Amino acid sequence: MTNSVAYGTHAVRVLLTRSPARVRRVLVASGRDAGRHAEIKALAQRAGIQVSAADDSMLDRLADGGRHQGIVAEIAPRAGDPETQLEEALEVAGDAPLLLVLDGVQDPHNLGACLRSADAAGVAAVIAPRDRAAGLTPVVRKVAAGAAETVPFVSVVNLARTLRELKGRGIWLVGTDGETGKSMYEADFKGPTAIVMGSEGEGMRRLTRECCDQLVSIPMAGAVESLNVSVATGIVLFEAVRQRQPGTGRRSS
Repeated sequence: MTNSVAYGTHAVRVLLTRSPARVRRVLVASGRDAGRHAEIKALAQRAGIQVSAADDSMLDRLADGGRHQGIVAEIAPRAGDPETQLEEALEVAGDAPLLLVLDGVQDPHNLGACLRSADAAGVAAVIAPRDRAAGLTPVVRKVAAGAAETVPFVSVVNLARTLRELKGRGIWLVGTDGETGKSMYEADFKGPTAIVMGSEGEGMRRLTRECCDQLVSIPMAGAVESLNVSVATGIVLFEAVRQRQPGTGRRSS
């Protein structure tokens, strides 16, 4: 099983705090940012994880040129097939899970930002197709600022089949579509829900759209026709969070 990497002070700190068993080694730049790196070293040593000195050229290579801040962690990929990962996430989430489905988001910065919003919103798992979509690259992990290690990211071979299986479990699929006249404020996100977002530019694919129980749009008052997918994801997720607060009902249009 090959190693992946996470880099950047915050991302590695979150990883060592929440998932230290996945960390195989921490590499720290020699001779700089000693104060900032002290906490990382202490967390690693407390968990029995090897800490090695490395020069900038090695860290640059491992981080694929990303801004690593002198810290790179080699990590083991999550074990288990996608079905098992999703099953475990749903078991932990309880009776009314909130899921996020990303149908072909290809920009790693957008995926990282979506994962960060998903973590903040308490999403049980993020589901995406394996093909023609961004995966958990070092750039994604950096942008996600630790969320890539806390939110299960389930990469599936057949997204439409996975969506049909979710429907069979009683999970309501709410897709976003700027062309529909139904506002997201008219949707009910309080039960078991999967929010489905399309890709940059193209939106949802036909089969994905056909799987959705409901299509909603984000009300737009300005001149722009659409929002960046990561911005739109955050808006819809936090409408779901708002509705799920105790004593909060669904908004009317």
